[in-house]
Amino acid sequence: MTPPTALTIAGSDSGGGAGIQADLRTFFAHGVHGLVALTAVTVQNSLGVQGFTEIPADVVTAQIKAVASDMGVNAAKTGMLATAEIIRAVAKTLDEVEAGPLVVDPVAASMTGHALLREDALEAIRTELFPRATLITPNLDEVGLLTGISVSDAASQRSAAEALLEFGSQWVLVKGGHMQGTAECVDLLSDGREFISLSGPRYETENTHGGGDTMASAITSSLAKGASVPDAVAAGKKFIERCVAEAYPLGAGVGPVSPFWVLD
Repeated sequence: MTPPTALTIAGSDSGGGAGIQADLRTFFAHGVHGLVALTAVTVQNSLGVQGFTEIPADVVTAQIKAVASDMGVNAAKTGMLATAEIIRAVAKTLDEVEAGPLVVDPVAASMTGHALLREDALEAIRTELFPRATLITPNLDEVGLLTGISVSDAASQRSAAEALLEFGSQWVLVKGGHMQGTAECVDLLSDGREFISLSGPRYETENTHGGGDTMASAITSSLAKGASVPDAVAAGKKFIERCVAEAYPLGAGVGPVSPFWVLD
């Protein structure tokens, strides 16, 4: 039986913990066939990102069209998009092909603080990509860059969700993993009418590399199977909780979250 398909439009992580590597692992763990449109090649390891080289925008476009026209895309997600030119090309191409629900993970910087977007790209994400998104999944650092809002509690998290929805996505998930002083990780999902709080345990580990990519691709996997956005997000949160619980050290820096528990 042919499985559902999901397309990741993202960068490569040479350390294997995030980017398209994390997306493909997660798709596989969900029984979804992964398709790839590579946007950038990063030079990185557990200690951080040393640099990256973007793929030409026309090549990114060609990758999307090639897989969509032949294999079909049941859902898609974006990760690292690097430049405004690539963002505009991706947005235009997604208007031209059938790609199902779109999850936009607005990757702006690595967890060690290295910028993963050129300077003009943030506005392109707001104006070109968010209006086309079924769901956007920013962490709190990305919320600050996109809206100027510093999230420190439930009230400011709701304000951030409302501000982000003004950019045009159908849903927003404001992830609370970076919030200080909370016993649990509380994410807020909203479409402007509903505000759904999703609470989960906070694990004492530094090995969280690839967590955002893994959660977004888990959500995309469920959407590819036909789940609603609230159900897909709830399933994605449970999946990433277990991945963080099973995270492992690798190298001298930050280790990756682990999807290997699905093999138990």
